[in-house]
Amino acid sequence: MGPGRFATPSFKRMRQSSHQVVGLLTQPDRTGRGHHHHVNPMKELAVAHGVPVWQPDNVNLPESREALRTLDADVCVVAAYGQILSAELLAIPRLGFYNIHASILPKYRGAAPIQFAIFHGETETGVSIFRIEPKLDAGPVLGISTLKIDPKETAGDLEVRLAALAPELLMRILDDLEHDRGTPIPQDPAAVTKAPRLKKTDGLIDWSETNRQIDRRVFAMQPWPKPVTYLHQPGHRGIRLLLLDVEPVDIQTSAQPGEVISVEQGTILVAATNGAVELRTVQPDGKRPMSAADFLNGHSIRVGDRFDSTP
Repeated sequence: MGPGRFATPSFKRMRQSSHQVVGLLTQPDRTGRGHHHHVNPMKELAVAHGVPVWQPDNVNLPESREALRTLDADVCVVAAYGQILSAELLAIPRLGFYNIHASILPKYRGAAPIQFAIFHGETETGVSIFRIEPKLDAGPVLGISTLKIDPKETAGDLEVRLAALAPELLMRILDDLEHDRGTPIPQDPAAVTKAPRLKKTDGLIDWSETNRQIDRRVFAMQPWPKPVTYLHQPGHRGIRLLLLDVEPVDIQTSAQPGEVISVEQGTILVAATNGAVELRTVQPDGKRPMSAADFLNGHSIRVGDRFDSTP
């Protein structure tokens, strides 16, 4: 069960293994703005290799449960499926449901573990595979693989690396299940942290945060919901900018958070609640990403102009 790129490497590896993939449950086809069809890579892979596909709006309905029963599956592997699974559904496969989760559980239970790990300044994360129980991400863990987070890594880049980390761990666990090996380890309730689903407003840059919090938000919120700020200048409408690369700068300043404190030598320095943030790569609405120097070539920014989270 999985819709997108996080699930794809594990799906491919399962197909190449000694285990038989008897079906795929994935999200329904979606149509975006302008009636553009969104490609579901999991569906395309399954169809290309003759794997039956189901795309229920609600996987917990009786007809969905019946479809799963017809597969007579021993195990169901889940990766970023996006729906809460009912107890009735979880009881169908002989050996249960197992989820590939993009964190070192019990840290960052929820829909946005990658973004929360980056935002909270973690230097290490990983993938955990656990048996699914009715309580969200709370089941016993069968295995964990870890990796280091690069300082300038976006959530999108880290997702790709975590997706590539999962398949070998999954193979080991499926082999253990087949041969009745392995000991699931209960999660420590005292160590649980949450990573709830992101909102669009989570991408808004709050200049009253510390310079390092702003730095981490910029990388955690790419590719979605995107790190957004607005440049305000006297006599002009606010300019919406995406911040794609920034650097925290530890300096003393009396400027208010969000206030431009320097535009020297092609750099833009903006006050945070402590120190400052250097804007390195920005993207104005409708334009390509550009360096701060290129942005300054087309916009006359002065010390005292300000950035804010509102238009």
